[in-house]
Amino acid sequence: QVQLVESGGGLVQPGGSLRLSCAASGSFSSIDSMGWYRQAPGKQRELVARITSGGSTNYADSVKGRFTISRDNAKNTVYLQMNSLKPEDTAVYYCHALYYSGRYRDSWGQGTQVTVSS
Repeated sequence: QVQLVESGGGLVQPGGSLRLSCAASGSFSSIDSMGWYRQAPGKQRELVARITSGGSTNYADSVKGRFTISRDNAKNTVYLQMNSLKPEDTAVYYCHALYYSGRYRDSWGQGTQVTVSS
């Protein structure tokens, strides 16, 4: 199984930046893709960004041009650089991984709070 540990959340002013990190550990052969989702109060959980082991990325329209996802395959770690943050980015951010361990499985992190407020 894979355990995902997130870090980097916190409080930031509008226009500021944060970088989230998610490190995967456990027993697996490979992680095919990792990504970030978020859930704001009263909203459904939504995809923010994903990246494959080959480096292909996709982003939600609401964050495109402001957020950048990257991945260190050797460390099994994914990052989310968040710039030009807006109050509407406030949410709990969850790391997600799709990986192979005998068969394909997926895991979720515990979530980290990001609050954008003046």
